[in-house]
Amino acid sequence: MPVLMKKETRLLHAGRNPERYHGAVNVPVFRASTILLPSVAAMESGGRSLFEGVRYGRFGTPTTFALEEAVAELEGGVRTVATSSGLAAISGALMAFLKSGDHLLMTDSAYAPTRKFCDEILAGLGIETTYYDPLIGSDIAQLMRPNTRVVFTESPGSLTFEVQDIPAIATAAHEGGAIVMIDNTWGVLNFQPFEKGADISIQAATKYIVGHADAMLGTITTASEALWLKVKSSVAAFGHSPGTEEMYLGLRGLRTLPVRLAQHEASALTLTRWLEKRPEVERVLYPALESDPGHAIWKRDFRGACGLFGLILKPASKAAVDAMLDGYHHFKLGFSWGGFESLVIPTGGHSIHRTATQWRPTGPSLRFHAGLEAVEDLIDDLEHGFQRLADHS
Repeated sequence: MPVLMKKETRLLHAGRNPERYHGAVNVPVFRASTILLPSVAAMESGGRSLFEGVRYGRFGTPTTFALEEAVAELEGGVRTVATSSGLAAISGALMAFLKSGDHLLMTDSAYAPTRKFCDEILAGLGIETTYYDPLIGSDIAQLMRPNTRVVFTESPGSLTFEVQDIPAIATAAHEGGAIVMIDNTWGVLNFQPFEKGADISIQAATKYIVGHADAMLGTITTASEALWLKVKSSVAAFGHSPGTEEMYLGLRGLRTLPVRLAQHEASALTLTRWLEKRPEVERVLYPALESDPGHAIWKRDFRGACGLFGLILKPASKAAVDAMLDGYHHFKLGFSWGGFESLVIPTGGHSIHRTATQWRPTGPSLRFHAGLEAVEDLIDDLEHGFQRLADHS
């Protein structure tokens, strides 16, 4: 009789096979390009899929397959394709389903490099992108065209934190014959994309899956074998081949993801509730807060949050905000998130580009990642930052 296990337990075991590797707890790092085959018949495969088994390093090694199996378990999908970065996962997934003359619906809150890929690479290939209001819900049906092949979502947006109604969007997209992709990096463990109607889930595994700020990885997980084969074929054709060392680091991070994520969320909740009460703050952007406009959908669709949140300050000079940011001890300036370290970046000015909607905060906007430091130390860091803001105003 199968043993029923919680997802946290399954993640500890997914992709592992100690008896195959002399009892080693972790899958070894296979540093391999050439794979020797036992015979001509084995080389010719007899119609076997190019992606079945270990055939050549670029198509994956046992370390690769272990991570892909574990991520599929994480997201509740059928199979996963690993890539060398989150952007490689986004571009690889899009290119698998779009060709010249096709139409793409892209959320206006998308990760900036995703927008750049659409506006420069896809446009150059004759693929039209229409940006839509992330809060559109089922009304996305009005934007569907006969040639709309993909509806791309990101929930919440990684800079402005709008929570999308994925089930409503997915229903409308599927009725129009399009597939639904989601950038699920923020949701990571706490949003099950396939239960909500997505066909393909993408993660910048660089963030929470790796978790230690020491490797670049991306993943594309699919709802079916047929979708996986289409993605795998496209990614392989573009020559994507993430390094085996990075795969190992992804596996290492995945084993502790649930406990790390719980701490990130707990710290972020403490910090955002504290920030809501600060006189310098106009608004906190964090769906797990009851005051957030996206809280109702977040509560319905997510089982938790992470450490990434936004902040809109009351009007202040750039010099004062710069002084606040430059003096932080724990919240260092850095563009990533999801690692053990706390980070902050300004998100105003040209860093948020919109075409379908407007993003006009009343004051300077910032994005924070709550790391694994003691939350009391993080609050002290923020407190001193507000003092610098006041001193330079």
